[in-house]
Amino acid sequence: MVSIEVARGDITREDVDAIVTAANESLMGGGGVDGAVHRAAGPRLAEAGAAIGPCPPGEAMATPAFDLTPPIRHVIHTVGPAWEGGGHGEAEVLASCYRRSLRVADDLGARTVAFPAIATGVYGFPPVEAARIAVTTIRATATDVTLVRLVAFDEDTEALLTAELARTADA
Repeated sequence: MVSIEVARGDITREDVDAIVTAANESLMGGGGVDGAVHRAAGPRLAEAGAAIGPCPPGEAMATPAFDLTPPIRHVIHTVGPAWEGGGHGEAEVLASCYRRSLRVADDLGARTVAFPAIATGVYGFPPVEAARIAVTTIRATATDVTLVRLVAFDEDTEALLTAELARTADA
């Protein structure tokens, strides 16, 4: 069973085999966490993304980590859903982002993975529901990954993820 931890900080500095970025469909860089990952990994990340993209919402694809500091060897790009009020399958697409990213990690042989809060920025997914989906999906997904770190950029997201992790600890 995968161990899940919550941390606050810069996902590009995590001590993990792979980091997940909340990408746009082009995989060539964007704002928020994706922009930070692209800046830290260098311009070859956008070139590699362009070579394998586009990536539809709910799917995941991997590239090398390029200029990210080891042990990070891979960047897993996943495209979250744009929030349209919740009646358009957004929850299932978000859950698919976590499941598919873990499958890609398994294919890569990654045993430690860091995730951001997918789709809660400009895509507008409600953070409380996103935290619930992240934790419950990771817990329910069969994977060879031994450690998932949910990395929050801010205190509010960290608190939501921590509360959800505690709420589901005995479930």
